[in-house]
Amino acid sequence: MPFVLTESLKTYSARWYKVIPQRRSRRQYDPARPLPEQVLSGLRAVCTDFRPFAGARAEILPVPANSVFWGLAGSYGKIKGADVVIAFIGNTREPEYQAEVGYTGEGVILEATALGLGTCWVGGFFRPALVRQMLRLEKGERVLAVTPVGFTQETLSAEESVMAGLVHRDRRRPLNELVSGQNSREWAEWFRISLEAARLAPSAMNRQPWGFHVERDGITVRVGTKGPQWTISKRLDCGIAMLHLEVAAMSCGVAGSWEWLKPPGVARFSTG
Repeated sequence: MPFVLTESLKTYSARWYKVIPQRRSRRQYDPARPLPEQVLSGLRAVCTDFRPFAGARAEILPVPANSVFWGLAGSYGKIKGADVVIAFIGNTREPEYQAEVGYTGEGVILEATALGLGTCWVGGFFRPALVRQMLRLEKGERVLAVTPVGFTQETLSAEESVMAGLVHRDRRRPLNELVSGQNSREWAEWFRISLEAARLAPSAMNRQPWGFHVERDGITVRVGTKGPQWTISKRLDCGIAMLHLEVAAMSCGVAGSWEWLKPPGVARFSTG
């Protein structure tokens, strides 16, 4: 059954599309710059208002980041100084909850970027039991990931630079390695713009576990075979790419609907 998410995006899509190229994963924050109330209000608003799925939501935690993170976050990738942590919650009773959390959570990430803040998807190395204690989870709900949020320096710290090198942050596979189907010479312009935005989506350790199949009236997002599993599912990563794709399509004046697919497919965006 196709479903339309356009109404959920109208409030935010223009500003989110502008910041897609600007978004970077940041782990070091400035503790001397707490978030002003106006910025916190913006974060609360997007967590409340942007809930396009029954199986996914985001919620701000009332604790500093230092109490939430551990492990790798304790060495070269340590998350320091963040003012706020946001949890991304999925309801496991919904069959597509992983992709739904990726789509929903990336909306919150892009809104934080538009507010001038740094973020970082974290699927492991946080304390889920502690996070659960602070949330009122419904039956079947799980915290799949979190993000620290705060002001950052313009340039990467030495530790962040090391981490960026380890995950090859800026090395993106070209579209010709990701896309099948219709010849690129036949693409409508919105195809090119939307696929480029999806290509820039973040993923665990920058594994880019997606593929795209282009047809005359739509684009299919599917799970690719490359890249390890890590702690965030590949379908969650593909949900992030879905949001980038649709936001970019809307920037071109193109509205469409999604339809969930059986694995290895994820969903098809159709304008038919």
